[in-house]
Amino acid sequence: MPRPSLDILDAVNSTCPWSGEPISPDSLTVYRGQTVGFCNPGCRDKFEAATLLFDAAIAGQGEVVAKA
Repeated sequence: MPRPSLDILDAVNSTCPWSGEPISPDSLTVYRGQTVGFCNPGCRDKFEAATLLFDAAIAGQGEVVAKA
């Protein structure tokens, strides 16, 4: 699925929540209606996977199970 066009100026953060590094324009996502930035696509993808698990657990659709 193509990602929507996002603007780094709309990000609610300036540093990556995983690494603490500055965010990058190619590593943005939307979470709960807000643009969130990451230092690289790997950190962004890790965040998206984690939020899907937690959102499903909160909605009662399963248990959060971390993959090694």
